[in-house]
Amino acid sequence: MKPIMFVGTASDVGKSTITAGFCRLFKQDGYNPAPFKAQNMSLNSYATPEGFEIGRAQAVQAEAAGIACHTDMNPVLLKPTSDQVSQVIVDGKVLGNQTAFEYFNSPDRNQLFQRALDAYQRLSARYHPIVIEGAGSISELNLKQRDITNMRIALHSGADTYLIADIDRGGVFGSIYGTIELLSPEERALIKGIIINKFRGDARLFDDGRKILEDLTKVPVLGVLPYFRDIFIEEEDSVSLDRKRNRMADNKINIAIILLRRMSNFTDFAVLEHDSRVNVCYTNNPAEIEQADIIIIPGSKNTISDLTDLKRNGVAQAIRQAHKNKKTIIGICGGYQMLGQSVEDPQHVEGEVEYASGLGLLPVKTVLLGEKTTQQCQFRYRQSEAICQGYEIHMGETVPTGASSPLNTVSDHSTDGYWLNDQCWGTYMHGILDNSAVVEDLLSTVQTAVDKSALTGIHAGPFDYQTFKQQQYDRLADWLREYLDIPYVYRSLELMS
Repeated sequence: MKPIMFVGTASDVGKSTITAGFCRLFKQDGYNPAPFKAQNMSLNSYATPEGFEIGRAQAVQAEAAGIACHTDMNPVLLKPTSDQVSQVIVDGKVLGNQTAFEYFNSPDRNQLFQRALDAYQRLSARYHPIVIEGAGSISELNLKQRDITNMRIALHSGADTYLIADIDRGGVFGSIYGTIELLSPEERALIKGIIINKFRGDARLFDDGRKILEDLTKVPVLGVLPYFRDIFIEEEDSVSLDRKRNRMADNKINIAIILLRRMSNFTDFAVLEHDSRVNVCYTNNPAEIEQADIIIIPGSKNTISDLTDLKRNGVAQAIRQAHKNKKTIIGICGGYQMLGQSVEDPQHVEGEVEYASGLGLLPVKTVLLGEKTTQQCQFRYRQSEAICQGYEIHMGETVPTGASSPLNTVSDHSTDGYWLNDQCWGTYMHGILDNSAVVEDLLSTVQTAVDKSALTGIHAGPFDYQTFKQQQYDRLADWLREYLDIPYVYRSLELMS
């Protein structure tokens, strides 16, 4: 089968979500699809079953396709550690840190592109169709010759390519027409359709707009997708957090998730956003933090830098005060490191600063190491008999300064995290909150402080997040079928629908 590719006029136009939707749609129709993105830049990552690291978006797309994720789905991952430096991960393994200038001007660019092509070839030998996602805009002319994704991949694979534009941000005519006009004739020939995404209101009002675009570009408009708020797919870009800055709510358990400049794996908290007992607030406002019932410090790609920010902006003091007030404080990965006595970076893994004092709530200390731990895990949380699932992605070793008090017991008989008491613990385990045993225990520590009568009947039993996610993938595929010309897609791919 021919591959299919979704590219954009810009970043955050909906490529990742639409790619996930088509992975599920092809699976529903009896095919065996797999996602592919040659290069991804994201602080949200995931550990494959083999213990390697890829972008979280491709793991989500693989889940939508009903298959296990693999490094071939995302051979190159860039994780920003500062405004100009990123950690470079190739085939799931860390190569080191590079500035953007070094990365795009590296003499190894052709080798990197070849490794991406090799990954694609291995994937295409196992799955059909390959559902390819582009990165950012396909018309960044200053980077085009050094790009290892977008139209170079489209040309190599011969993929039917669909251009996505976000009408909600404005300028849709200029962005679509300009993007297509800046392509070479060979690239333009691959563009099989245009998708208008995030339309608000009555789509019939855009009928004239469709005709204008088709006349201008000579490319059919595949459909107009409405802006949805009732389908929930884990998001890749941290810009989505700006839409989640809720205020504290009455008669709900308020959870404050600390906004960090280099926050990683914020998908850890997606399950909480769908629990009707809970109000989730992403914030770095000290007043809001002190009001919360539960405070969570998330992962960070630069623990020392984000820890320094917390001390400067008053958040560290607010967390300590909340701890004194018997509020529940937990830390995940980098947040776990911050809760300890100190974080040391003798090898300059994150930067030039070699030592930072922690928040001092847990009797542990951390030393950052050059070798990254990446693995999926089965574990038992505290004294629970339930088998929980999670994954580790970190470059540090955290050890107790006194007696050991682990939070989790891993299936290989190792331990993870530190449990101080019901109100304070930390863990390296991403995805820990996807387990109902953990969430129920966490919420039970504060429900006595909330009007239980207001919570009664709101939520019947533990929230089944895995079933919920599968339902959302199906809804996403149904949404694509309703608003896009899917028979046209199949005809273009020369497949029988």
